[in-house]
Amino acid sequence: MKRNHTILLAVILLAVLLLSVQCVVPRPDQAELREKITAANEAFMTAFSAGDAAGLAALYTEDGKLMPPSSDFVSGQEAIQGFWKAIFDMGVKVAKLEILEVEGYGKTAIEISTYTMLGEEEQVLDKGKYIVIWKKVDGEWKLHRDIFNSSMPL
Repeated sequence: MKRNHTILLAVILLAVLLLSVQCVVPRPDQAELREKITAANEAFMTAFSAGDAAGLAALYTEDGKLMPPSSDFVSGQEAIQGFWKAIFDMGVKVAKLEILEVEGYGKTAIEISTYTMLGEEEQVLDKGKYIVIWKKVDGEWKLHRDIFNSSMPL
């Protein structure tokens, strides 16, 4: 009887081990991922410099969420487009993004970076830090959750 319990326990442990191995999310090549996120950020900066709010919104997932400082959630591409248009209307002309860290997990990536926003005469209007959770949609990395806050004094 004791032998049967030992065999049963071994079979259960083996089954749990095999199931847990299948649940591990493969990590993408981190150097390649950083290149992809860098390219996506370049597209963001290009659209930003062109004042293309629709182009910026298209870089987000359909159910993307933007979380700017001193504001509620900005949800969905249409609202995100309106947010960036309002930023352009305030005189912000250029966004410079600098990646500090990127980590990938399957179809999700996390970016930690800094930003600088410039006006028409290259004056710094704001600078700070941000975190983006990226999601791979149809083979393309898109901003899914985007939160940023200023490092400038109030």
